Amino acid sequence: MPRLLNINNYHYRRGGAEVVYLGHGEMFAAQGWASDWFSMKHPSNIPGTDEQYFADLIDLEHMEGKLAKMQAAAAIVYNRDARQKIARLLTDRRPNIAHLHNIYHHLSPSILSEIKLHEVPVVLTAHDLKLACPSYKMLSHGNVCERCRGGKIWNVAVHKCLKDSRALSGLIAVETAVHRLSRMYSSNIDKIIAPSKFYQNKLIEWGWNAESVIYIPNFAPNRWKETAIPDEGGVLYFGRLSEEKGVATLIRASAASGVPVVIAGTGPAMTDLHNLAHEMSAPVEFVGYCAGSDLESLFHRTRAVVLPSEWYENSPMSILEAYSAGRPVIGADIGGIPEMICNGETGWIFPSGDIDALAERLIAVSTTSSSALSEMGHAGSQLAREKFSEDSYLLNMTNLYASLGVKA
Repeated sequence: MPRLLNINNYHYRRGGAEVVYLGHGEMFAAQGWASDWFSMKHPSNIPGTDEQYFADLIDLEHMEGKLAKMQAAAAIVYNRDARQKIARLLTDRRPNIAHLHNIYHHLSPSILSEIKLHEVPVVLTAHDLKLACPSYKMLSHGNVCERCRGGKIWNVAVHKCLKDSRALSGLIAVETAVHRLSRMYSSNIDKIIAPSKFYQNKLIEWGWNAESVIYIPNFAPNRWKETAIPDEGGVLYFGRLSEEKGVATLIRASAASGVPVVIAGTGPAMTDLHNLAHEMSAPVEFVGYCAGSDLESLFHRTRAVVLPSEWYENSPMSILEAYSAGRPVIGADIGGIPEMICNGETGWIFPSGDIDALAERLIAVSTTSSSALSEMGHAGSQLAREKFSEDSYLLNMTNLYASLGVKA
């Protein structure tokens, strides 16, 4: 059996990208493939992981001292430690193919040329839009932004797109310029996987060769079972609490409609969102970060899941998890979200950022019978099994690997 090298900045369930990264490696290991991992050392990494080849941790925000921050900033552009570590791994383990997920700003594309030196095919899953947009979200100060299209990457610094910081935005502009001039990505990646058709089209619009960008949707986790929808209850949001997720719009819609909302997650906007809910007397309950059985219990007491995003979402795992639990989804019509929701059948679509429209959808959920919601949730569960199954994902990915000369 061939050997698969899985690569990602973090080696724990930090977000949707990590869920796919870990699930992908485990899926192929279950098929008999030898599976290696390459990531950063981190206190939260999965216990028992062999970290002998892992790169040192880079955390620019929390590093103390000017020297440490300067070294971290340099590693964002070109991580020499990561390249040296992966060179050892490649020599010792001799993988047949490398599958990368998020490497930006940490491991860096320095590792790509090393992988290619060992003549290993490279596949990268685009979990965000970093391959096109320097700041990776196509978002600037809360608004969708495509100013950098056509190579105009100085805009990220001019408009201070990252955290309204001139220094950080300037660093990322330099990073992008170096990577593009040296063709670190374009010369070393064999295939890019876009989990949504929206991302596939967007990457092609921004200059990537259409033949190199392949659409393969994410897979639904088999963690949940369909459960009865309660006669009473609110809607659930679970995910990161940051500006682009539209949670402030959700809180305002909850206040306008009177429909209770449970918010599970943490993030940089948490304090502001707590204050907003208090100011508006919104019927919102913040429960912090939830996973596993805690998240499952939230599904049991809520009637639908809401994803009110205000940026170009890709293929959100939260939608697939909601379907797996038999819950219909209210989703904003932005990015890849509309591809995953059959409006009126598995959930509802509303205009992104529209408070009144979202309030109407919340009211619709609260006034719809539990049996009707259960039918929608079941339809979503069927959709997940048919379009986003592990079997389909495994087949598509195996065929892609085979096209690069790596066969089971």
